[in-house]
Amino acid sequence: MRRALVVMGTAGAGKSRIGSALASALDVPFVEGDSFHPPENVAQMAAGIPLTDDDRAGWLRALAEQLRAARVNGTGVVLACSALKRRYRDVLRTGDDTVHFIALTGAPDLLRDRLDTRTGHYMPASLLDSQLAALELPEPDESAWTYDIGPTPDIIVASIVARLSGTQVQHT
Repeated sequence: MRRALVVMGTAGAGKSRIGSALASALDVPFVEGDSFHPPENVAQMAAGIPLTDDDRAGWLRALAEQLRAARVNGTGVVLACSALKRRYRDVLRTGDDTVHFIALTGAPDLLRDRLDTRTGHYMPASLLDSQLAALELPEPDESAWTYDIGPTPDIIVASIVARLSGTQVQHT
């Protein structure tokens, strides 16, 4: 049975880059959570206005449906989604209660630097502070691993794949 994984974290953590590389390494579909935001949410974020829990509700239900479909179809999936709060992760779990979270964390200055150099994304760097304030890292009772974003994406992905397969990776 293939697994459902959610690569989570604030803007600038590398969710899309690491998530798509992880999906490729695991030979499962990749779902970009941002593409499920309704136009109103995108416009709000582009204007520098943080989303509320109510703004996120329909989006999270749509992502939970993606997880449910992957489980029903037995395909597995890697989903990139901020999943900032436990209650958001709880909504995602309604789609697949076996989902595993990969929390990407990094120093605020590193995240800000990444956002300042990012192009082609609607979310401005000015929203990082609101995301950091809202962030609730997974608790020990949640199925989750936390990775610092300091190493390269390739190293992070290799480490996740090794951990999933029960082996260790040596980095030189």
